[in-house]
Amino acid sequence: MFWRKTRAAIAGFHPLHQTLIWEHTLSATLPKAEWAALLASLSRHRGLVRRRKWRLPARTESLLVPLIRVLCEDVGGGMVGITADLRGHGVPGKESPHRSLPVVRPVRRAEEWWVRDPWLSVRSELRDGSVLTLAVTDLVRRRRVVKVNPRGKHKTKTKTKAVQHIRTSRSLAKGQVPARPGSPPPWWIRVKVRPGVKTVIRAAAKVPLPAERDQLGAIMTVATEPFRWTQRRRVA
Repeated sequence: MFWRKTRAAIAGFHPLHQTLIWEHTLSATLPKAEWAALLASLSRHRGLVRRRKWRLPARTESLLVPLIRVLCEDVGGGMVGITADLRGHGVPGKESPHRSLPVVRPVRRAEEWWVRDPWLSVRSELRDGSVLTLAVTDLVRRRRVVKVNPRGKHKTKTKTKAVQHIRTSRSLAKGQVPARPGSPPPWWIRVKVRPGVKTVIRAAAKVPLPAERDQLGAIMTVATEPFRWTQRRRVA
C-alpha cells in the first residue's frame, strides 16, 4: 500500500489536526492545555507529511497557529472557541446567484456575482474576566464580461475585487471601567463603546484583502484595539 507510513503518522495526529487535513475545517471550544496539544501535533506535520494532497490548508501555519498561541497567552483557566473554514472561496454555497448587468456594444454580455466567506470566528474567555470575540469575513466581487471585436472574435474577461471585514468586541468584566487611550485608533478602524453593567468595546475594519502572509497583522491590529481602552495609566 502506497504512503502507508504517512497514513499511519496522520492517524497519530490530534483529532482536530486530522480534520484540518481531510476537511480543511476546524471547530472546537477547548481549554488552554488542549489547544497546546493541537499546536504540538501541527508542529510535527511538515516532518512527517510530504504529499501535496495532505498538506495543511492555506492560512493554517501563517495565521491559525500564531493566533491560537496569542489567544492562549491570556486565557487563564477559561475556554477558547475557534471555528475556521479554510476551504477557500470556491466552495459551493458561498457564491450568490449571478445577475446580468446592462451592456453597451461592443460588450455582448456581462454578469456579476459575490462570494461571501465568513471563514474565522473566535470567542475567548480572558484571565481578567472579560470575553473577546473576533469574526473575519472575505467578500469578493466577481464580474465576467464578454466582448466581440469587429472581426467577430469573442473575448471574455473576469475581474475580481476582494475586501476583508474584521470585527472584534471585548465585553469587560462586571464593574470594569474603560479608559480612553491617549491616541486615536488608526484611521481605518472604527471603535464604538457601549457602556453598561458590562461595558462592550467594539472595533471593526474593512481592508483590501491582504496577502496570506499579511493577514495576521491586520487581524491582530483590530483585535488589540479594545485592549487599549483598559490599559493602566502611569501615575506621575
